[in-house]
Order: sequence, then C-alpha cells, then structure tokens
Amino acid sequence: MALFPAFAGVSANPESSAGGSSRRDLDWLSNPSFCTGNIPTLQQNTVEIATLTSEKELLARSPLRPELSEGSETPQRVKQASRKKKKEKKKKKKHQHHKKTKKKHEQSSDSESYSATDSEKETSTRVIIDSKKKVEKPNQENNATGNSFVWLDDIQALTTETFRTDKKPDPANWEYKSLYRGDIARYKRKGNSCLGINPKKQRVSWEGTLTEKKQLHKKFERYFSKKSIRSVSIDGVAVCGKTEVFSPDPSPFIPVKDSDDEVPPSTSRWVNPLGVYDKSTTLWLQGQGPSDQETKQPVSQKDSENSILKAKVEEFNRKVRENPRDIQLWLEFVSFQDEVMKGPSLYTISEGEQESRRKSLKLILEKKLSILERAIESNQNSVELKLARLKLCTEFWEPSTLIKEWQKLIFLHPNNTALWQKYLLFCQSQFSTFTVSKIHSLYGKCLSTLAAVQDGSILSHPALPGTEEAMLALFLQQCHFLRQAGHTEKAISLFQAMIDFTFFKPDSVKDLPTRGQVEFFEPFWDSGEPRVGEKGARGWRAWMHQQERGGWVIVKPDEDEDEPEEDDQEIKNKTLPKWQIWLGVEHSREQRHWLPWRPDRMKKQTDEDCDDPERQVLFDDLGLSLIKLSSSDLKFQLIDSFLQFLGVPSGYNLPTSCLYLAMDENGIFDDGLSDEKPLTFFNPSFSGVNCVGHMDKMNRQRQRMGHCKDGEEFIQNIFHLVLPLFSGKEKSHFCLSWLQYEIAKVTWYLQTKNKKRLKSQGKKCKKLAKNLLKEPENRTNFCLWKEYAHLEWLLGNIEDARKVFDTALSMAGPEHLSSRFYDLSLLYAALEVELLGNLEGAATSRAIHILTKLTENGPYIPYNGQVLAVNILKARKAYEHILQKHLNESSAPNSSPSNCSGHLISMVGCFMLFQYLTIGVNAAMHIYKEVFERLKGSISSEFTRPSANIGTPNLTNALEAVTLMHTNLLRYHMKVSVFPLNPLREALSEALKLYPDNQVLWRSYVQIQNKSHNASKTRRFFDTIIRSSKSLEPRLFAVQAEKMRKRLVEAVLRIDAGEIHSTIPETGLSNRIKALFENAIQSDTGSNCPLLWRMYLNFLVSLENKERSKGVFYRALQHCPWAKVLYMDAVDYFPDQFQEILDLMTEKELRVRVPIEELDLLLED
Repeated sequence: MALFPAFAGVSANPESSAGGSSRRDLDWLSNPSFCTGNIPTLQQNTVEIATLTSEKELLARSPLRPELSEGSETPQRVKQASRKKKKEKKKKKKHQHHKKTKKKHEQSSDSESYSATDSEKETSTRVIIDSKKKVEKPNQENNATGNSFVWLDDIQALTTETFRTDKKPDPANWEYKSLYRGDIARYKRKGNSCLGINPKKQRVSWEGTLTEKKQLHKKFERYFSKKSIRSVSIDGVAVCGKTEVFSPDPSPFIPVKDSDDEVPPSTSRWVNPLGVYDKSTTLWLQGQGPSDQETKQPVSQKDSENSILKAKVEEFNRKVRENPRDIQLWLEFVSFQDEVMKGPSLYTISEGEQESRRKSLKLILEKKLSILERAIESNQNSVELKLARLKLCTEFWEPSTLIKEWQKLIFLHPNNTALWQKYLLFCQSQFSTFTVSKIHSLYGKCLSTLAAVQDGSILSHPALPGTEEAMLALFLQQCHFLRQAGHTEKAISLFQAMIDFTFFKPDSVKDLPTRGQVEFFEPFWDSGEPRVGEKGARGWRAWMHQQERGGWVIVKPDEDEDEPEEDDQEIKNKTLPKWQIWLGVEHSREQRHWLPWRPDRMKKQTDEDCDDPERQVLFDDLGLSLIKLSSSDLKFQLIDSFLQFLGVPSGYNLPTSCLYLAMDENGIFDDGLSDEKPLTFFNPSFSGVNCVGHMDKMNRQRQRMGHCKDGEEFIQNIFHLVLPLFSGKEKSHFCLSWLQYEIAKVTWYLQTKNKKRLKSQGKKCKKLAKNLLKEPENRTNFCLWKEYAHLEWLLGNIEDARKVFDTALSMAGPEHLSSRFYDLSLLYAALEVELLGNLEGAATSRAIHILTKLTENGPYIPYNGQVLAVNILKARKAYEHILQKHLNESSAPNSSPSNCSGHLISMVGCFMLFQYLTIGVNAAMHIYKEVFERLKGSISSEFTRPSANIGTPNLTNALEAVTLMHTNLLRYHMKVSVFPLNPLREALSEALKLYPDNQVLWRSYVQIQNKSHNASKTRRFFDTIIRSSKSLEPRLFAVQAEKMRKRLVEAVLRIDAGEIHSTIPETGLSNRIKALFENAIQSDTGSNCPLLWRMYLNFLVSLENKERSKGVFYRALQHCPWAKVLYMDAVDYFPDQFQEILDLMTEKELRVRVPIEELDLLLED
C-alpha cells in the first residue's frame, strides 16, 4: 500500500525488478503530494469531474453513506438509513443547544465528525484520481466491496478498486487545497451588512441564514469600574517603531507601507491562497523551517525590565556583602523592595495575583523584615535599624508584643533620647492600651532614667550630646500631654516644682545626684508653704534656711485683702438638652479651675474640704519628672515656655518633636486686625497651641482673652518672682512679654468693641508700662518705650503717643543706635503712614522726617514742617552705605552673623519704607531683592539652629523677618492703590520655599490666592511644597485654602439677586478637601496632630455626613486618644452618643470635671 493512496497511480510500477527494491524506501520522496507541479493537473481533473455532476446542491457537507447495489435495496435498509439520519440531526441540535457541555463531549464529537467528514474527504479525493479506472472495472468493485464498508488495512491488494464516485463534491477541497478539516476556516457572520457598500442604495441578501439569536447586550464599563482601574494601574508597554532608512533622493510621494509588504513567493500561493496565514505557518505547510536569523527572537520589554531589576538586586547584595556596616545602605535596600514588588517581574508570583498581593502587604513586609534581621545581625548596636524593624512589625504584631519589644530596646539603649521620644509617642497613641496614668508614669520613668544617665549613675551607658536639651523637650511634652488630657492642675504643679527645683535650690544639695535632690525636695512640697505663682511664695532655698532657724513667722494678713468671690451660676438655662448643659458647665470649670487646689490655713481648711479630689496634686505625681538644668539658656527656656503655657506671648516655639502633638486650636488661621493695619499689627502667635484654661470649639471664636481673677493674679505673681532672677536681655524680654500680654487684651477688647473692659484694661496697661519704665535698667529700654507709645496710639491718644515717641527718640545718643532704636523709629513711621491713609502727602509727612533724622548723627528734633530735598538725598546715601556695610559683615567668614542680623532687620525695614515713601514701591522691591539674594547665599554656610537668646537671631531668621516686612509693605500698597498681585505672590512663593513652617507667610499667601479665580497655580505650589517638606503647616493651609474657595463658591451659588448666576460651579471641592485631609493624616507629623483631626471631623459634620463623621472620630481616637477636645467635639456633633463618649473618657482616665451624677443633682436643685 502506498503511503499516500491519493497518488498511488503516479508511483512506480509494483512489478518492477528486484534491483529497484533498494530504492523503494525512498520512493515517498517522489510522491506527488510533495510536488507543486501536479497540483494544476489535480485541479483540472477536479473541474472535469465537477462539470459532469448532474446535481448542484448548496455549499454544505453531508455524511458519507455506502453505495448499495441495485438488488440489495430493501425497505428495511431504507428505514434504518432514515432513522440514522434523524438521530444524527437530533444529536447535532442537542450539541448546538448545550454549548456549555461542549468540552465534556469533545472526544465523542470529534470521533463522530471524523467518521462523517474526513472519510468523505479522503474518499472523494481518491475517487477523483481513480474515476476512469473505476468505470472500466465495475464488476471487481462490486465483488470487492459488497454491501458494507471496506477498510484499506483489510484489503491491501485492491487499493485502486475500493472506492466509488462521489456525486456530491466538496468545494472546500478545491478552495483550501487540503483534505484535513482543521485547515478549513470557520467563521460566524455578525449582521447582514457588508463592508464597502452604500447601505442606503445597496444591500446583500444572504441565503440560508438561520434564525437570528438574541445577542446579549454587554454593559459598557466606565472608567471608574474595577476592571478599568486595574488596567490603569498596570504599567504600559513601550511601543518602539521600526528604524527606516530614507533615501537621499526626494521622492514624489510618501510610500504607505503595509504589514504584508513582502510579496509571497509563487510556490506558497497554493498553500495560502487567501493570505490569512502568517509567514511561519506558510513555511510549516510547505514543509520548511524558519531561517536562522528569524529563530533569534528579540528581547521583549518585560525581559529587559527583569534584567535591570535583577542587576540592581545583585548590586545591592554585593554591596551589603562587602559593606555590612553601612546602615544607610541596608535601609536603601529595604526601601528598594517597594520598587521590586511594584509590578509583575521575575521576583513576583504572577501578573494575575498582583492586585491581591498589593492589597495585602504581608509578602513585601516579610521580605523587608528578613533583610532588616540580616542587617541587625551585622550591626547589633544600630538603633536606626531596630527602629525600622519595629515600624514594620506594627503591621502584623499585637500591641502587647510590640510594647515588649520596645521595652527590650529601651533596656539596651537607655541613654538614647530620640529612642525615648519615639517610644513615648508609640505608647501614647495606642488606643487599646492607653490610660492617662500609665503614660504619665512612663514619662516619669523616662525622665528619671535620663537624669540618672546625665548624673553618671548608669556606668554602662554614658550621656550622649544634647541629652539635657532633649530632657527639657520631653518635660514640656509631658506638660502639654497633661493639659490636653484635662489634668491642668498636674501640669501647673509640674512647672511650679520644676522652677523651685531649678532656681531656688539650696546650696547644700547642689552636689547631690538628681535622685538625692528630689528626696530633699519632697518635704518642702508637702509642707504646705506657698509655691511659685502663689501669694507669699519665697522658694525652696528660703524655706530650708528658715527651717534650720526654727520655722516661719506667721504674719496675719489684712482682712481687706480677702474679697469674696463672685459665684457665677454654672447652669444658666435648665431647659437646654442635657448634653448641652454638660458642655457649658465643663467649659466653665476648665476656665476657672485650672489651678491646683491648696487648703488655706488662715481659713482653717484641710484636704477634706476640697470638693474635687482631682484638683489636689501629690508629690508622687511629679517626683519622677524633676530634672536638673545647668545651662542658663535652658533655664531661660523653661520660664519662657511656662509663660507661653499660661497664654503669655513670649515668642518661644515648642521643639519640633512635640509641637504638632500639642497643636489643638485653629487660631493659626485668624488674622484679626492684620488686614486693616498690615504694617503695625502685632500678632501674638501661639502656633496653634491652646493655652491652659481654654478649650474652645472649632467653629466658634475664642470667648475671652486672658483668665479669671485667680489666674491673672497667678501670672502677675510669676512675673514678680521671675524678674529678679534674670538681668540684661533676658529680663528685658520678660518685661516686654508682660506688657505685650496686657496690650493683647486691649486689642481683643477693640475687636469685640467692649468699651467698658477696654477702658479699665487701658488704665491697667498704662500703669504697668509706667512702673516698668521707672526702673533704672529699663529707662533706655526702647522696646518698652515702643510698646507704651503703641498702647497710647491704640487707645486713640495720638498726640500722647507722639510725645512718648519723641521723648524716647530724644533720649538716644550715638551709643544707643542699636536695632531697638531702629525698631522704635520704624514703628513710629509706620503708624504715621497708616494714619495718613494715602500716598498724596507722603513726601512731606512725619514718616519722612522720622526716617531722615534716623540717619543723622545729631539729636532728634520733633517734626516742625516739610523735610528738605537735600536731607532726603543725604539720608538715602546714608542708608545705602549702612546697608552695604551690614551685608558685607554678614557675608564675611570671620564675623558673627548673630551680632549683625538684628541690626540688619530693622535697618532694612526703615530703608524699604523710606524708598517707598520717597520714590515708590518699585524702589522698595529692589532693596528687598538685593538683600534677599545676598542673605540667601550666606545662609547655605550657616546652621539653621534656633537661638535661645532673644535679640540675637541668625541670618535665617533675619531673612525671614525681612520677607515679612516686605510682604506687609506690599499688602499695604495694594490696600491704598491699584497694584498687581504677582509681585506679592512671587515674593511669598520664594519665601515659603525656604520657610515652609512660617504660619504668618502662609496666612498672607492663602489670602491673596483666594482673590484669584484660577486655583490651579495655587494647588501646584502647595503640592510642590508638601512633597519637599515634612512640615505640617503646608498641609493645614492647603486645606484652609480649599475651604475658603468652597465658601466663596457656595456664597456665589446662594446669591438670588438680579441676573447673577454661577457659570461653572466647582462641585469637586468637597472630595478634594477630603483627599487633602487623608493625605495629611497619613504623614508622620499629621497622624498624631489633634488639630488636624478636629478640622477633618468638623468639615465632615458640616457636610452632614454623620456616619462617615463617626468613623473619622473613632479613627482620630486611634491616633490621639489623649486629646480631650476630640471627645468634647464629639459630644457636640453626636449628642445621641453622649453617655457612650462620657464612659469612654472615664475609661481612659481623662479629666471629667462634671460627672453625670453631679449634673443630675445640679439640675434637681
């Protein structure tokens, strides 16, 4: 039997000689199936047979059936054949109906179709070749085949006579040149149209179409669907174009290249007549293989990315193997894992699991953890690596396990102050294990351990540099923690004890370690003697000396001194809801009862007479937190921070480590009178930190300035006790802070238009200023003179204020030309400019006279008329000479920048105002640009460490102050005349890039940008600063800017007058503000900031989204469980959960001044 029966007739003669048997094995190579020359003959034979067929049916295949003999056809056979056809039709219908079960019946259907179709193809093909022979030998065919199928394996001798003529040819054999059914293309036509015809004029009628099935309409997916978001997150594939070589000769047309530009060879046309196969498939059908060049597949983009990542991983492994002590390299390797696991690569599992792995970060966290453990093995003493490990473990460890690991780390490194700071923050922000008493004792343990390290009691761990400064910062953080938790009495007692322990320490105990000194201090604290801030306080040292002599001599006080306190009625309206009454009473007691309660022995009071035992502070609550301060600068900072804690504007900012933890009030966004008087407004900034006794609501302005009567007496006693302890600049600073505190109350009464309080407070302030100026060391203190004159100006006494200014300027001689003298002249001139109101008479005003006399060496002469032009020219030359002198000194390498920076600030302010009044605003801007460029170059070589001594700022602070003066001058010019916003915007932008934490600059920037209708530039600037800075202020003011824009849009939308309508309302502002809040609370500085959480909660409540607001409230408690203001806000926002919130406060040991039982008794009375 031939290998290919279809071409058996063309093969060699079987009766060939025996000598040709050796070539019989290779006869199949000459088989016509491998030759293309016989194909036309085959086609001609097929055409001839097709023309002889008498029946033309549709283009459909029919199953092959055996040809019966003439005498053997019986009715039974016919019935069996018809039944067989019906069964096959039913089977086909059933197969088409159940498409889902197609895979299960795949093998059976294949076998059946093969018997029906493939055998038909083979039979018809063989019939085409042997048709003539079959006509000649009909008798042999009948004898061989009979009435049934005959297999070729059974009858091998009669291969040429075992087939019949097929009268139903299959055109697919002709069209596809193949008998295998898999080579026949299958397709489904969708619709009744045809490409390339005009549907209005032409139409194609399709015959034999089946009934149209109802197509399921697939729902189009929008861009916000999960599938679309997933496709967006996947990295795109780079598209590379083919390099094309252009001929130098210009062609008359641009060639359009198709994907099939290469013309297929003629030998492959019969294999691929329709051009549907690609080149590799065509070669395979021809029996050929691809060329060697084509076998080399190009490297895909995915492989190239994998090779790059693999090279980076190998590089990191090599580096850490060669330098295992490089801690920064290990941390970079850990952060590199985020890049490795970002997209599908050879280090990830698969592309389909990318989304699930992205949701659960366990895989990458475990990989980072293993790298850090390897790093810690090589660096046993590295605290940075251990902290990174603990930070990773917070994702999948329990809080109790984490605390144990922290305790182990603290035990190994008890002298590391940064580690203590992070440990305290971790324990303070764990809601599940948080209680006030536990954290308070933890602060005491921290400070006592560091004090022992500082004393040298712990021999195994020496004190690190900066330990004393860090201890003071931790002490201040503890005091603000107690204030925010409501335990203000303990915070005040801590400051009282610390001041006595630092400034009034007896000489006999100074050489003892801290623990020994604390043991001697306990009897004094429990003796009942007056403490710091109380009337008659003399200090620990005086008490020890008097005890050695036999005790105090009790002096009976005058009866007139005791004035009965006015008991304000706590509940003014009992008809209000219970939660509202509780809030009112709680706020009232916060304002009045922030001082610790002490029994008055003159009135024979005892400890049992106290209504609220929480107001008494025992020595056990503060003994562990007492530390020794040896530096004079730190002692000054202690007093300064205590005054700021009480609400006195001291100019001292908290350390960065605890500043954002203490921020809890929204006063940083208020400007007060700064818009009305931008040149002279004094802003006692508290940096967003509430003072003791104030716990105001977010959407309500502060109700009062200052404190109750006892509180004001307490502050006065503090100043009387502290002022004799200092001298020089420190004492001058405290005197100035005291006077500014009283003037701030005058400004408050001016804003609230409380004339009665304004009059009494004005008299009190003037009396204080005169008493301070009467002291010999303050007679030439120009700061006090300046504040006294400003007070008279604020009270409306313009002539009296001018007399005070003239008197102070007349007292100054050549030796007094300091920065304070320039400050005095600058304020005097600025007040005169603001009083003038416009620039018409500026050239002949008092301000020009003041600024001109400042440059003359002679004594000051009060204003008596117009200033001569010659004096103005001389003054300008003098200013230029002094400016260049100070700039050269600041940039000199051997000079001390802190000595000349204070003088430079005031002098530049005077020169800019002088140029503004005499030439114009452009001249003032030119001065600022020159100073800005010079100082900006000098700052790079200077450490930006804040100076503790007041009056000696460094160059960084000098540039910041000059920028503030310049922006205030531009704001005033925009108020009195028409001027573009761009110069002010550029100046603020450049300054904020250098000082991203300056709240005053941010307030000005937000205000001017609110006047612009285009918010895109503002948003881009905020985004740039937020990405480059770790400060929280840019995030807070970005939220504030969007909230101001939202209020503006809402105000426009609510206008119902005339034809005013909103054209393009910004409906996405709410979502944008939410996104800004979420971004801020995910930062390291914002996650534990109570002010940020209060703002977020207040904003969601304003949107009337109660459920989401509750969710944010409980999220806030997870990060700031110590902030009592959050609980108070929640009671105001969610009154239905009043009892639940109150129970939560009691559980966490926050200070509740009005228990619910006491409130019920008050309501009954």
